[in-house]
Amino acid sequence: MLEAILLRYCQFTKYIVSLIGRSVSYLLPVLAAIVFYEVFARYVLNQPTIWGYDTSLFLFGYIAALGGAYAQQREAHINVDIVHAKVSEKTRRIFDVLTGILAIGFLAVMAKTCGSMFFEALEFNYKTQSEWAPAMHHFWLMITVSAVIFIAEYSTELIANLFFLIKGRELNGDVHKHVHLSEQPFKVDNDQLNCVFDKENTNGH
Repeated sequence: MLEAILLRYCQFTKYIVSLIGRSVSYLLPVLAAIVFYEVFARYVLNQPTIWGYDTSLFLFGYIAALGGAYAQQREAHINVDIVHAKVSEKTRRIFDVLTGILAIGFLAVMAKTCGSMFFEALEFNYKTQSEWAPAMHHFWLMITVSAVIFIAEYSTELIANLFFLIKGRELNGDVHKHVHLSEQPFKVDNDQLNCVFDKENTNGH
């Protein structure tokens, strides 16, 4: 019963994180169009907008922050896993549990801090220091929501890792399945690393 509840929670959370991450990707062409128009207006028409910089800055923040949890789900964040890749599966899961707890702690503090900043910005009507001067409260709300989404994603990984350490098997085999290296263009496995660093070339170097 408990396993079924944990499985449903993990599956639902991962679906929501994936939906948000894929949805926010549609903001990328909007961001590119705004940057293109701002450059065109500034250097060709000699009539720069007062809203282009702030809008592109906000959009970039939304894309980066709201897509962070999805990147974590896809194991797309840059990391140094030299030690992580050399140890046993059980030790790797212990490392993942420890880093997950630290990450959730940090994100909880960030969510609390940014939530307070949202209410403060709303109360005092904080604005950017540009000529357009748009309101800032929505940005702090977005950071708060992003931190909560990130915590939810980390919680699924923490549950899956703890389940593996306690039961010795995956939570239904597919909740914390690692993304294949072919889908991670900036990562290599141990065999590839050994081939690069240990194998001598034809010149003996």
